[in-house]
Order: sequence, then structure tokens, then C-alpha cells
Amino acid sequence: MYDSILVPTDGSEGTATALEHALEVASLSGATVRALSVVDRRLYLAASDDQKDELQESLHEDAVAAVDDVAETAREADVECTTAVRDGVPYKCILDYAEEADVDLVVMGTHGRTGRDKLASLGSVTERVVENTDRPILVVSIGEK
Repeated sequence: MYDSILVPTDGSEGTATALEHALEVASLSGATVRALSVVDRRLYLAASDDQKDELQESLHEDAVAAVDDVAETAREADVECTTAVRDGVPYKCILDYAEEADVDLVVMGTHGRTGRDKLASLGSVTERVVENTDRPILVVSIGEK
């Protein structure tokens, strides 16, 4: 049923929880896990001119480390994994990648924010992906943050 499972990662501990579920599904179905990390360009574009390049490089290094961590965990679970790093708005890049790679399942975590916290974050990346795709999504609760 699943040949390709997308696991977006920001390198947080919460991603590890979602990854556990993705690896379980991949193990049962023989699927490949696709780790994707997005360098949020809004962060470095908002920086002062003298900080943009350094911040962009640092964010890119963090994104590479995040997908490398997923790949290592997948390797330890004997699951095939590919990695990608994109630059842009996270939810848009996730949606574009899911379409380009024709993934069968997207596995993402959510903090389960409600009320004022949800409004303050202007909607989560996970929520925006869920609202804008017709692909199956497994949303894993990673607790409140």
C-alpha cells in the first residue's frame, strides 16, 4: 500500500516521535522513507543585511543535520531512506515535494496547540499541509510545547 513515506523534519525531538511511526509503517510495507527539511527563507530574509548569509548558512547546516539524523535512524531500523533539503516556506515546500516525489503517505508531528497559542503561531506547518493536500497524512501528537 505504501511505497514512499515523507517525513518532514526540523530536527526537533518531536520529529523523532513521528519518525518512529513512519519507520514502523515503512518496515511493515517495505516503503522508502523520504526525509525532507526546509530552510525557512522568511527567517533569514528578515535578518539584517550583514547577518543574512551567515544565518542562511547556519539554517542550511541545521537542515542537513536534521535529514542526516533521520537517515541514520532509518538505517538502524533497516529502512531505505533518501534525504532532501529545500529552501522556502515550509508547508509549501512539503506540499511541492510530496507531489514531485509522488509520496503515498506523509507522517508529521503536531504539538496540539489550542486557543491563544494556536492563534499566536498563525497555524502550524502540519495544519497547513493537512488543509492543502489530498495525500494520506499520519499526524502524530508530540505533546504540548
